[in-house]
Amino acid sequence: MYCSTCGVAVAQGLSYCNHCGAKLIRTESVVKSPEVKPELLVSSMVATFILGMAAITILMGVMKTVLGLPVERVLAFSLIPFLLMLIIEGVLMRLLFRRNQRAEVSAPALSKEQATNELDPAQPRVLPEAKASVTEHTTRAFDPIYTERK
Repeated sequence: MYCSTCGVAVAQGLSYCNHCGAKLIRTESVVKSPEVKPELLVSSMVATFILGMAAITILMGVMKTVLGLPVERVLAFSLIPFLLMLIIEGVLMRLLFRRNQRAEVSAPALSKEQATNELDPAQPRVLPEAKASVTEHTTRAFDPIYTERK
């Protein structure tokens, strides 16, 4: 993880940058809306179509042979589950296309200068000027006292 202010590498789990003191933004803690994977959407669309057509065909056969209804009524009754299946397919397609549109809108366009998501080169550190110590001259001003042992 890198600091967004100064670009220094920062250990995971820290709240503030050790170098500049800026508050770190955690990308994994950002709440994202639950999104469905496109593979799951496509497979559910196919399953809905196949199972729906099989169910409608079985329903038409049962109405014709077991109930003995005329063909006009069988077609009229089978139109309702067919329209319901089309509505479900439409909702799944809308979810799929809306997800693709969001991905296109949220993808940032990179300029010609910035071809990747790398950080800019680090600025050279400038050390602050050394300040004189308060005790620097006081300890050197005293002459040592020599005592002789007897």
